[in-house]
Amino acid sequence: MMKRFSPKPWLLPQPVLVIGTFDKDGLPNAMNAAWAGTWERNEIMISMGNHATTDNLRHNGDFTVAFATKPTMVAADYVGIVSGRSVHDKVEHTGWHCERSEKVNAPVFTDFPLTLECHIKRKIDENVDGVNLVAEVIGVLCDERYLGDDGQPDVEKMELISFDPIHHKYILLGKSVGQAFRIGNELKEK
Repeated sequence: MMKRFSPKPWLLPQPVLVIGTFDKDGLPNAMNAAWAGTWERNEIMISMGNHATTDNLRHNGDFTVAFATKPTMVAADYVGIVSGRSVHDKVEHTGWHCERSEKVNAPVFTDFPLTLECHIKRKIDENVDGVNLVAEVIGVLCDERYLGDDGQPDVEKMELISFDPIHHKYILLGKSVGQAFRIGNELKEK
C-alpha cells in the first residue's frame, strides 16, 4: 500500500551546489543551493531565495557552481546556514582555496572536483523573495585527479553528496549500477 503525502518538491536526488559570486567589492562569496537542474543543452536553472548571493548577481551576472562532496560537506553546509550579509568574509571560514575564473567574473573554489562557470541568461519571477535563474554554462572545470581513463570526469571518484529534503541530511552518492541507454535493451529482446 502507498502512503500519500501533501505536495512537496521532493525531486530526488537533489544536488548540493555551492554558488560562487563576487560581491560589489570583489570579495568571494559562496552559498549552498539544492533546487537546481538542467534547463537546456548548455543551460541550468537554479531557484534562489533572497540572499547576499542574489544581491551579488544583480551587480554581476556571472557565477560558478561547484558540486559538494563528502570532504567539502561541513564547509558547504556552513555557507548555507551563515549569511554573507551578516558575516562579511564567510569564505575565509571555510578554508577553501579560491581563484578567479578565466571564463566568467566569479570565484572558482579549487577544493571541489567539478565546477561550472556560468552567466545568467534569464531571470524568471524575480521578486523580494528571490529569483529563478536560467544560466548558460560557459565552461566546465574538473580537477585532473577526478578524470577517468577516458579523460572525462569520473563521478564515482568525486564522493558527491545529495540533499535529503525529507530528513534534512546529506547522503553520499554510490556506485554505478548500470549503463544508461544500454541496459534497457534487455527488454527489447523479450
